[in-house]
Parts: sequence; C-alpha cells; structure tokens
Amino acid sequence: MTITVEPVIDEPALLVSGDTKALVLADIHLGIEWDLYRSGFSIPSQIEQRLERIMRLVEQEIPDRIVLLGDIKHNVPQVSWQERDEIPYFISSLAEKAIVDIFPGNHDGGIEFLLPPDSDVNIYSARGDVIDGVGYFHGHTWPSVELLSADHVIVAHNHPTVRFTDAMGYSVVEHVWIRARFEREVLAGHFKSADLSPESDGWSDPDVVVVPAFNELCGGVAFNESVRDDLLGPVFSSGALDLENSDIYLLDGTYLGILKNIRKLEETRSDRSRSNRNNRSIRSKRKRSKEAGK
Repeated sequence: MTITVEPVIDEPALLVSGDTKALVLADIHLGIEWDLYRSGFSIPSQIEQRLERIMRLVEQEIPDRIVLLGDIKHNVPQVSWQERDEIPYFISSLAEKAIVDIFPGNHDGGIEFLLPPDSDVNIYSARGDVIDGVGYFHGHTWPSVELLSADHVIVAHNHPTVRFTDAMGYSVVEHVWIRARFEREVLAGHFKSADLSPESDGWSDPDVVVVPAFNELCGGVAFNESVRDDLLGPVFSSGALDLENSDIYLLDGTYLGILKNIRKLEETRSDRSRSNRNNRSIRSKRKRSKEAGK
C-alpha cells in the first residue's frame, strides 16, 4: 500500500491517503474564548467560523475519516459551559460527513462525556494508535511502541511556529509544518523491552510530521528560537526527535530550510541571545562612562 502525507496548502490541515483518505486536524481548542474572557479579553465564540473552514475542506477533499489529533477542547481541568454547548455540536457535525477518530490531548479530559450519542466516533488511547499504516498521537505522552513500526507518524501538541525579528525589533510569527526523524537511540533507551534495532520489524525509521495548531488564537512555540527545555511533551523535550535536521515549511508550502540553518539567521533572536546582547550593551555603556569620567 502506497501512503501519501500532504499538507493542505494555506491551511493547518493534513491529508493522509492510503486505503482510505484522512483529513487530520490538531489543536482546535474549542472553548478558548471563555478562558480569554476570564483573563479580560472579550472575543465572541469562533466555532461557526472554524466549523465552516473545516466543512470547506471536507467538501473539497471528501475524506473517509477526520482525525482529530488532540486538544479538541481548551479548558483544563474543568469543562466550561461553552465546551458543553459547542463540542457535541462540533463532533456531530463532523460525524455526519465522515468517521471521526479522536486521539485525546492533554486538554481533553472528560471529552468522552461530551460526545453525541450514536455518532460514528472512535476514541483512541492518548499514547496513540496506527490507522491504515500511519501512526497518530497528540504528543503530550510517549507514543505507543507500535507506532515506531509505521512508515509515517503524525504528532501535534507544540503548535509549531517560526519567529523572525528585524533590526528594529519588529517580529513576524508564522505557523509551520515540521518533517523530522526519530532518534532511535533515545527511543531505545525509553522502550528498553522493545527491539528497536535497525533490522527489526519493530523499527521502520518513520517519517514524522509535526502538525500546526488549527486554532489561531492559541499561539505557538517558535522552534527557531527554542531550546529543548522549551518544548512540550517527552518526545520533544528528551531529544527523541532530530529537530535540528528537520525540514521547515510555511503553510503556503514555502520551504524555509533545515531548522539548524534557520537558527543561524540574523532574524532569529532567541531570548538568550537578546539577553546576551543587552548585557554586552550595558557593559559597553558602563565602560564608556568610566572612560569618560577619567
């Protein structure tokens, strides 16, 4: 079976085609408006706009299944009144068009109680599963070891972005796709009882795709400015993904290059480098002041 994994141009959505066709969406964060309201920001519910976007994709691509790759809801640990109202409606609307597969994320506690009755919805383990030869998990846990024998693994959770800052301090943030490979030795250190040797059936050196967040209000992690400790989830923070050699793409398909090369650009300014420049500037000013006072 030939499997293709292709982003939808200009949308944070992925198409996976094999025996069946799947539309993959991650980090929808329904109910985020309620959380923002509690923080002093009044934004009307955006569910109709988001559902309309998804329905356009469904009509355009006609998938057999819709894979929701975690963080469908936003508020933790509670379930807000907005989520109680919107999530059953959202899921039932999708289930009318295709099979819905849910891979719960760290924000999805209790989501099983919000599913509409008698709908065509499957809920999988938070550690993920394999559907039609492709592994899926949200990313806040270690994956199930079975995913490592798939040729492709799809993960989300970190809301990947890049941020570029010009000499005047103006920044632009763009959502991105990341294509990477696992670091087999790191995974073997975690899955000690599994045979992950290169010649074993349990290891296929999967192509890993990190999916951007569908909800534009929930921000993201600027991977070109981040170190490992800034990243969320054990696979990312442990170094089990070779992110330095990963390929970075904008939503419009533009290839930005390899992450380690993007980090070297002058427009990439990490908090540490900004702090170092500020410290050097302060030291330089103090030195000039002392020299002037002599």
